[in-house]
Amino acid sequence: MTDQQLDPHTVEKTLSSRFPTAYTILFLLIIFVAALTWVIPAGKYDRVMSDEVGREVAVPGTYQVVEAKQQGFVDVMLAPTAGFYDPDSYVANAIDVALFVLFLGGFLGVMNATGAIDTGIRSAMRRLEGRELWMIPILMTLFAFGGTTYGMAEETLAFYAILIPVIISAGYDAITGVAIVMVGAGIGVLGSTINPFATVIAANAASIPFTDGIGLRFVLLIGGLLICAAYVMRYAKRVKEDPTRSVVAKQWAAHRAHFLEQHSGEMVQSTLTGKQSVALVIFALTFAVMIWGVSSQDWWMAQMGGLFMGAAIVIGLIGRLGEKKITSSFVDGARDLLGVALVVGLARGIVVIMEQGMIADTILHSAETTLGGLPELAFINLMFWIEVGMSFFVPSSSGLAVLSMPILAPLADFAHVDRALVVTAFQSASGLVNLVNPTFAVVLGGLAIGRVSYDRWLVFIWPLLLILTVFISVVISIGALL
Repeated sequence: MTDQQLDPHTVEKTLSSRFPTAYTILFLLIIFVAALTWVIPAGKYDRVMSDEVGREVAVPGTYQVVEAKQQGFVDVMLAPTAGFYDPDSYVANAIDVALFVLFLGGFLGVMNATGAIDTGIRSAMRRLEGRELWMIPILMTLFAFGGTTYGMAEETLAFYAILIPVIISAGYDAITGVAIVMVGAGIGVLGSTINPFATVIAANAASIPFTDGIGLRFVLLIGGLLICAAYVMRYAKRVKEDPTRSVVAKQWAAHRAHFLEQHSGEMVQSTLTGKQSVALVIFALTFAVMIWGVSSQDWWMAQMGGLFMGAAIVIGLIGRLGEKKITSSFVDGARDLLGVALVVGLARGIVVIMEQGMIADTILHSAETTLGGLPELAFINLMFWIEVGMSFFVPSSSGLAVLSMPILAPLADFAHVDRALVVTAFQSASGLVNLVNPTFAVVLGGLAIGRVSYDRWLVFIWPLLLILTVFISVVISIGALL
């Protein structure tokens, strides 16, 4: 298949007519969850402030049925706006993530204006010629490290636009680039070891040290990373040998046009100038500082947004772009990621409806009554699947930990299962679901940047999800028997 055989604009229109956009999917899910508030009884647990977790946590045994608060048309229409900022929510608000995405887009816009990335891509491809396949496990390992140490998720949005052109230049497809980032960081979160947003909060909510069970989590991390890297490498090799076997083969020309050919007039040089080299160094340092700040200085979206804005100004000055060029490039870059920012708010709107309709605690109570008195193997595997279901509605790992662990972890005592294993089941379920969860803004945001439709992503990843599910079940079952 060549670029001349397929018009990129025709491909985009054809694809959009075949499958709903991310915005439509999320809005339909908001309507669906609102409908559930008319079916599922409303209820709530008493909550107390936990100094260890830093949030209010549910008190086991205090569930009570309350007056129903069915969500109607007005609630559905207000949910996307409330998704950006809801001061009463136990889950992190989306406005800071959305603003971070816009600042990130501006930073990338200024960086692209220097031409350093395009030139660097050509230079890297020359040096890696014949060995491009080994970029996959190396990069996935780096992203997995970020996932297991500090829950790298929203931060990955910064890397898609940078990595995908490199991957396409190497002869692979856009979905390979998306998978390196999303699956790499995702398997790190699934196998979290010291991740404060999953393991540490969940362990504190379960009243155990977060180091309990860390050996089993290392097994999940290393084994899962090997499985995922092998899966992506196998797929990438197959696509390079025969592009028609790509799950996004019909978008091959469109992706090249967007990520590579639209800059073809500017990509005539393959040697970096001095200014471009310095710009790339600052570019890399910006991400290094971001990782340092998040992992050790308690940085979050505001600090990261400020970092990217400052770095954009410095890069623009070094590249001698001028005030007007810096400003216009920043605004244009932010505009390119505006759709991603909107996806973030829509995804959170689903959780807002569930909270306002007071069905979250009812779902949790059902799990509490179902798990009582089961044998070890049945208990831990059913625990895993309950967390899988809850992860769909509460994609935030910290939010789900605070919601579920105070209730579900004590149930392990009755089943003679270590509470640390419950924490492991929780983070495994959350990490697994968030590889495909349409309510998780990072998934649809990453796919939007990579111009990969959600249905194509499902076609690519479902066999890997099946393999990982079996792997997790075996590991936690062995943990229950030890």
